[in-house]
Amino acid sequence: MQPIPAGTAGAAAVSQPRGRGSEVIDVQIFERLESEVRSYCRTFPAVFTTARGARLTAEDGREYVDFWSGAGTLNYGHNNPRLKRRLLAYLEGDGITHSLDLATAAKRELLERFERIVLEPRGLSYKVQFPGPTGTNAVEAALKLARKATGRQNVVFFTNAYHGMTLGALAVTGNAAKRAAAGVPLSGAQPMPFEGFLEGGEDSLGYLRAYLEGTSSGLDRPAAAIVETVQAEGGVNVASAGWLRRLAALLAAHGVLLIVDDIQVGCGRTGRFFSFEEAGIRPDLVCLSKSISGFGLPLSLVLIRPELDCWRPGEHTGTFRGNNLAFVTGAEALVAYWEDDALQREVAGKSERMRSRLCAMAERHSDLGATVRGRGLIQGLAFPADRKAPDGGSLAGAISRLAFTRGLIVETAGPRDEVVKLLPPLVIADADLAAGLDILDEAIAALAGDMVVATPAATGIESLYRGSSL
Repeated sequence: MQPIPAGTAGAAAVSQPRGRGSEVIDVQIFERLESEVRSYCRTFPAVFTTARGARLTAEDGREYVDFWSGAGTLNYGHNNPRLKRRLLAYLEGDGITHSLDLATAAKRELLERFERIVLEPRGLSYKVQFPGPTGTNAVEAALKLARKATGRQNVVFFTNAYHGMTLGALAVTGNAAKRAAAGVPLSGAQPMPFEGFLEGGEDSLGYLRAYLEGTSSGLDRPAAAIVETVQAEGGVNVASAGWLRRLAALLAAHGVLLIVDDIQVGCGRTGRFFSFEEAGIRPDLVCLSKSISGFGLPLSLVLIRPELDCWRPGEHTGTFRGNNLAFVTGAEALVAYWEDDALQREVAGKSERMRSRLCAMAERHSDLGATVRGRGLIQGLAFPADRKAPDGGSLAGAISRLAFTRGLIVETAGPRDEVVKLLPPLVIADADLAAGLDILDEAIAALAGDMVVATPAATGIESLYRGSSL
């Protein structure tokens, strides 16, 4: 999501709490002390205090339906009761919290359950690496290991990809603004067109094949290619199962490793536990994070084909790779949701209802030019990037802001902020799902009816930013 730009308010403006009518939002400490890099709080200007399931509550008492889920970190909802009970019991028993890579009972339980519940039923054989707390840690480790295992340096990535903000992950990210923030050249990576990127339906994998097979293409034989099956931040761009199978076969034929970044769309987001299961492929390395802990606690994993696990002891480390609290909730989530296919079927049903509603919205407001895209419970409404809202911003951005004023948190995605991205908890109650979709429908209708006023002072949400840099 592209945040509302920081303002240039002076000290006098910053010193005053902001509000809507009698509602006061005290943000002085954030404006005064927190870095200008903050983003989501500019788009969703409230101070949140509590959350449960698919609802967040701000300190002014207002509730919001959550179609954001911590950018995919809360697949099982906020403060999931079963996971919370297990976590509290572990803490009350003085369980280990931090262990680096020491062997602990909590890690053993997670590994045993992951093997029994996730890997074995799918016929998958992977070693598990704990690289650190975040998704970009997993990507960095996977890239580093792929290069070490193959002795090659170059890595292929795809247009509109997003893999993280550290330098290695940023080198395989497509977004120009994020890449520019690196401040140094981003090397060792080669972009290729994702499915659907080329105009006229041209086969994007034909380009990759030509580069791999051409003796004068200028592409050094890559160590690996990294791909998201659904490009979430890139605009909810979906790779078809056939495209993924052809990609896997092409890479295997040339001895190039396949890394699947399942950080945002794994852990059931598309229905099955792994997003690549539908395609029937077996990646060489898999990156997991976000909802792997089940509770919003920092954790990431790299799944490694055993013969590629050529690390020497201590060759890749991280202080916070032993977050035992995340091990505990992650292990409990596996038992709670993945010992049968109930959640998978639930996601399929909700996905159908959500897609049906989105298609109806797009048809009803066809003048806005929206199209529906997505898989499972990551769905998007994509608007023409060259169409602007009355305030000069993107249509998707205006809809997100209008939805927030009505009680829905939903972000945008895409290189030009042109997609409304829906990412509700997988366990969202039917009533909350319907309520959130109703609000989104109202927001689109408001925009379509020219109910958004172009001047910032005239709309509810823009007034919250007046005289402020939050």
